[in-house]
Amino acid sequence: MFTGIVRHVGRVTAVASAAGGRRVSIDLGPLAEGLAPGNSVAVSGACLTAAEVAGAVAAFDLVAETLDRTTLGQLAAGSAVNLERAMPADGRLDGHIVQGHVDGTAEVTDIRRGDRWEVTFRADRELAGAMVPKGSVAVDGVSLTLTSVDVSTFAVALIPTTLAETTLADLTVGRRVNVETDVIGKYVQRYLRQLLAGEGGSLTLDKLRSAGFC
Repeated sequence: MFTGIVRHVGRVTAVASAAGGRRVSIDLGPLAEGLAPGNSVAVSGACLTAAEVAGAVAAFDLVAETLDRTTLGQLAAGSAVNLERAMPADGRLDGHIVQGHVDGTAEVTDIRRGDRWEVTFRADRELAGAMVPKGSVAVDGVSLTLTSVDVSTFAVALIPTTLAETTLADLTVGRRVNVETDVIGKYVQRYLRQLLAGEGGSLTLDKLRSAGFC
């Protein structure tokens, strides 16, 4: 599990083809301390397993599912990535619960720069449908608060600290980002869909009573 609090911006040192996908090597800087093969690292929001560790550089294997669902297939030598080690059981949850399971990608459609940035993204309806205003979302692994949500768009505010300590200051219109919606909201959404599946898909008092809501 992760928190969406980026601890270091690393650099990709190499990308190579591998069986069923690619192998990406990343300079983790101080986050490499104590890292062993098999440990998890969130790389721009995607939970990856370290395959090899040599000094500050760790290699990660990207399978077809990861390449299809995330933006990591666009990485090249020199690319900057947001990094976070997995949170220990006794760690402080400063952001929100992030699994590192990317739900999909979204496209930057507008950036309003100022003391803080207002960034708007376009996403598919299912992805945006799992968000609520003032709720949490992870964008390229960064825990953010949603300022607005529409049918197929959502917006966030980026404060100076976020811009200084993550890759989000490099966002441009048209760029795609990895998105993970709030895991608690996803479970609630799935439960309600199952609840509404019967009896014509309508929410009734009887259904609420049977579910223990009233």
